[in-house]
Amino acid sequence: MATATGSVAHVVEVGPRDGLQNERKALSVDTRVEFIRRAVSAGLKRIETVSFVNPARVPQMAGAEEVMAALPRLDDVNYIGLVLNERGLDRALAAGVDEVNVVVVCSDEFSLRNQGCDVAEGLARWERIAERSRAAGVFTTATLAVSFGCPFSGEVPASRVIEIMDRVAQSGPDEIAIADTIGVGVPAQVRDLGAGLARVAPGVAHRWHFHNTRNTGYANALTALDLGDCALDSSIGGFGGCPFAPAATGNIATEDLRYQLERSGVSTGIDGTKVVDTATWISTELESPVTALLGRAGPFPG
Repeated sequence: MATATGSVAHVVEVGPRDGLQNERKALSVDTRVEFIRRAVSAGLKRIETVSFVNPARVPQMAGAEEVMAALPRLDDVNYIGLVLNERGLDRALAAGVDEVNVVVVCSDEFSLRNQGCDVAEGLARWERIAERSRAAGVFTTATLAVSFGCPFSGEVPASRVIEIMDRVAQSGPDEIAIADTIGVGVPAQVRDLGAGLARVAPGVAHRWHFHNTRNTGYANALTALDLGDCALDSSIGGFGGCPFAPAATGNIATEDLRYQLERSGVSTGIDGTKVVDTATWISTELESPVTALLGRAGPFPG
């Protein structure tokens, strides 16, 4: 999965979590499990399957334990659970996730709306969760939300994000993910934040989460790959958003990201036909149109 310059990209499928959490229609546990089975069949190896949050706040994510219990367990597939606090971690560990993804927000206002605490408390929660995850032997990612801009506070300075990266790195994450939660980022910001991440967290794996709100998501993803080895989040069908971030439209689409990577000489291991078929299927289940380009145009031969 190396580029011509030697960088390696791993695609992380977030459709079953981020893709579904903001949709009007809540899907059944069985349908969500089938969605994940189809993603696995298409060749995806890291899948963010569930979110261990209060179902009263995000009803689309209810039944996380039931989803996890029904999934096929394969040696080469990792199922990721998103957690916001220690109660969420308790549930994730009990459910047997392979990885946990912990959200740390980079602006106080969004942190209060999304997690009920300011950034300082969010960092303290992260430190407690990281210690417990490490003790449990579970791969742990810290995702820095609204790293490119906040829907309520506006600009989030790169210096602020890098300061939070530095604090997060001190707790020994396996991976740090930089998230453009509302799709306002551009490649110049990716380069700035990538340089900061390399400086304050040497040796920690890089992951990037882009939304395509302003049609910059794919350019941002390719820019991130140019910086070096990384994981790239995407969602089958281009679905996604955050219930607490107004106008946060869909993630970059797995089928379109796969197309760009493969045509750029990066082998993804993803079956293009199967992932497009899955996008069409989940669109029908959600009664919502596919937002991805290939979801409309169909796969390109080869």
